[in-house]
Parts: sequence; structure tokens; C-alpha cells
Amino acid sequence: MSATRVLVLNSGSSSVKYQLLDMAGGAGERLASGIVERIGQGEVADHTAALKRVAAELAAAGLGLDSPALAAVGHRVVHGGTRFTEPTLIDDGVVAAIEDLVPLAPLHNPANITGIKVARELRPDLPQVAVFDTAFHSTIPEAAARYAIDAATADAHGVRRYGFHGTSHAYVSRAAARLLGKDVSDTNAIVLHLGNGASASAVRGGVCVDTSMGLTPLEGLVMGTRSGDIDPAVIFHLSRVAGMSTDETDTLLNKRSGLLGLCGDNDMREIGRRMGEGDERAQLAFDVYIHRLRKYVGAYFAVLGRVDVVAFTAGVGENSAAVREAAMHGLGGLGIELDTVRNALRASSEGASGGSWGGGPPGGSWGRLISAVDSRVAVAVVPTDEELEIATETYALVSAAPSDVPTAPIFRS
Repeated sequence: MSATRVLVLNSGSSSVKYQLLDMAGGAGERLASGIVERIGQGEVADHTAALKRVAAELAAAGLGLDSPALAAVGHRVVHGGTRFTEPTLIDDGVVAAIEDLVPLAPLHNPANITGIKVARELRPDLPQVAVFDTAFHSTIPEAAARYAIDAATADAHGVRRYGFHGTSHAYVSRAAARLLGKDVSDTNAIVLHLGNGASASAVRGGVCVDTSMGLTPLEGLVMGTRSGDIDPAVIFHLSRVAGMSTDETDTLLNKRSGLLGLCGDNDMREIGRRMGEGDERAQLAFDVYIHRLRKYVGAYFAVLGRVDVVAFTAGVGENSAAVREAAMHGLGGLGIELDTVRNALRASSEGASGGSWGGGPPGGSWGRLISAVDSRVAVAVVPTDEELEIATETYALVSAAPSDVPTAPIFRS
């Protein structure tokens, strides 16, 4: 039996999400998926117990971790800094280097590392691969990556734009090109990943040239609970006039801002319901969200020069017709004309199986067009699949000839 299966693990602070995919023929057939939650509470004492539960669930389905069909484990790692710009085979040095990057992602990298360590203990003989959220954005030019602060200070402390949601932006930019029937190398895309966390990217020929998130996932678009772009002096002002500490301001901007801070809700469905009832706070939150989104779309038109497709993805992007319509409204001057009927339809009612709706891979679809037939710029809804992207990158790495496997430089600070 050839080894073609990849187990994808996303280890959070209190949960472990997993998917097992068969990469034979590049199809990425999903064999199993699940989540173990409430780690540290009740029956799941720690990540070791969580991973053992994952193994037990897979074994019960006849897909055990001891199967010779399992080729590798792919791990989502949030922050790779400037050290990791591509999928990387994990060894002790790589683990140590990811630990060095914890100050850049103190909420995420520690949990990712724990998942890696436990998985390596369970299957020390199996190739394990780290796939970094920041890697796809490592191609942005210095003019986009640099903040205009003292260069020596920035270099000493790793202060620059890294970007996040990279696996989603990579997958969606390629899927959008396929939806248009174009080669990704000849496609310029603006990708709008709109979930509770939200980010935009400008992708030229499959290569990211700009992205909205920065040193951390706080910068950029208005999000569910994060402020996005804000005058940095607000932090100093709140320190002086409100006596807020660094930790209190961090909590304010990351957990009590965005849509939640503006109207008390971070669920776009609930905000839409409230808007329908004439709720002014909900309407304002929606308007601020859309205003910021449109600013980034316009900015990335300027960055790219030519745009072939604007692709909406993630929970809000895939499911909120109101957000898509408001974001694209009045952009005819940029060549964007939305088809409001297509936009309002749910994917399940369209049967996106070919023609103008776009075909897709076996077992799925690359997405659907919602732009008017005569729109110069296509607008698409492209369901993201970060797990498939991680599995694809992992399998490509472990399947490569030894001389083709990249060795990431490890610099210990």
C-alpha cells in the first residue's frame, strides 16, 4: 500500500482540529475530520490526551495513525517570521526556532508547538511538516513590508509586516484563477478573507505583493472583535487619560473592538437582523466595516495595476450577500459590475458544475462567479480550504526527491 494520506493538525490553546486527507492523484479526498475541545478541562487533561483521542477516533474509523498509508502529518503554525517562508520538515532545530518566534505570536505559536511535540512523540518515525500562516506573504516587497520607524529598532525586534491567513490566500488565489479558466501565473487577484478575523491580499501572478495584516493579526480590516487599522497614538492617549495598561489596551483592541466594540455583536447575521429592525448602532458597525473593506479594495487595485478577479472567502465572505453587494457597490469605474441575482443565490441552489459558473476539482468546486457577464473584473465566491492547502503542501514536500526538499535556514537569536 502506497503512503498517500496526510493528517492535518491545527492545535489551539484549548482545542485540536484535525482532518485526514488522501492525496492520491492530488484529489485531496477527505477521509475524516473532527475537533477535540475543552483541553485542560474534564476528560481531556492536556494536548497529549487530545492527540490520543484523535488517534482513537481515527482508529475506530479504520484509519489509525499506525496505518502504512499515512505519509505525513502537516501542522498549521501561525508565525514563521522571516525564517520560514515555505513548508518545512520538522526536526529539533525547527521546533527550537518556532519557540524563538513565540514573542511574535504569544497566543498561537505555543499551542502549535505543543501539538507538534505530542505528534512527534506518538509517531517519531513519521515525517512531520510545519506549514506557516505567514509564508505565502513572505514575497511582499520591502516597500510593503517595512514600517517607517527607526530601521535599527525594527530589525532588532523583528518589526515588519508578516501577514496571516496565508494558506487561505494561497488556496483561494489559485482556485479563483482556475474558476476563470486562466493560469495562475497570468492572474491578478484581490483576495478578501472575511471571517471573525479578516484580511485582504493583493496577488500578482500567484505571488503575494501586499496584505492587510501586519506584525500581528490586529492590523487591517475591521474584524469581529479586532479594531484593524488605528492611529497608534490612541494607545498613548488611553494610557495618559484613562490610565490603561499595555495589557488592558491589548485586550481592548483585540477582544473588545471591531464589530463587537461598535455595536455589541460580532456575528454578521445578528448585525443584519438588527439592521433590518432599524438598529442604528448595527447599521453604523456595518458601514464602518464596509468602508474599510472598500478602501483596501481600491488600494490593491492601485498596487496591482490590473485586476482580473476579486475573490470573497471565509465565513462572512462566502455567506453574506449583503457584505459582498455593499463592498462592490458603485465600483463600476474600476470595471466591477455585480450580478445581484447571482450574488443573492446560495451555492447549493446553483449547481456550479461548469459554464459561466465555473467547474471544479473532483468532489467539489473552485467557486462561483457573482459578477455581471459584461463586468471587466470578475467577482467570485471561493470557498477556502486551508486544511487541503496544508495537506497539499505537506504531501508535495514529503513526496519530493531528497535533493528537491528545501532546507530552511535556522537562525537562533
